[in-house]
Amino acid sequence: GAQSGRWAAFQERHRLSCEEAARLLLDAYEYRGLVKHTGGCHCGAVRFEVWASADLHVFNCNCSICTKKQNRHFIVPASRFKLLKGADNLTTYTFNTHRAQHTFCKTCGVQSFYTPRSNPDGYGIAPHCLDDGTVQTIITEDINGKEWEKAVREHKTIRDMSKP
Repeated sequence: GAQSGRWAAFQERHRLSCEEAARLLLDAYEYRGLVKHTGGCHCGAVRFEVWASADLHVFNCNCSICTKKQNRHFIVPASRFKLLKGADNLTTYTFNTHRAQHTFCKTCGVQSFYTPRSNPDGYGIAPHCLDDGTVQTIITEDINGKEWEKAVREHKTIRDMSKP
C-alpha cells in the first residue's frame, strides 16, 4: 500500500537500488545514536568506515609500543568497522603475546586502526585518522599499559567495548 509507494519514492529520490536502500535503512536502525566516521592512512591507500559515538572515549596507553607510536585509540566492535580499501596495503606487527595486531600502511607507515589485546574481537581506531566533521568531543582516559594485566583487570568497561 502506502508504504511501498513511499519506499519506491525514497529509492528514486536518492537514486538507490533496492539493496542500497535496505542497507541504509538497516544501518540507521542498527546504529541508532551512532555516527558513521570515515578515515584512513596518510597516503590514502587504506580507507575505512566505523560507526561510533560523535563523542569519543579515547585511551592514552603508556605501554612500550603505544608510547613510541603515540597510539591513542577508541574501541569498537568488529561489526561496526568496515575496511573500504587497502587490505593488500596493510602489514602487521606483533610482539610479546602476539594477541594485539598492530596493522599499518606499507606505503606511509600510518596505523589508523589495529586489533587491541584487550579486545581481540574489535578494533582500536586512531581518532586523528578520522576525516573532519563527525567528531564532537574527545574524552581521553589514561591507561597504565606498563602494568597491562592489572590495568585491564581493574578497568570496569574496557573488555566490553568491543561487544555489539
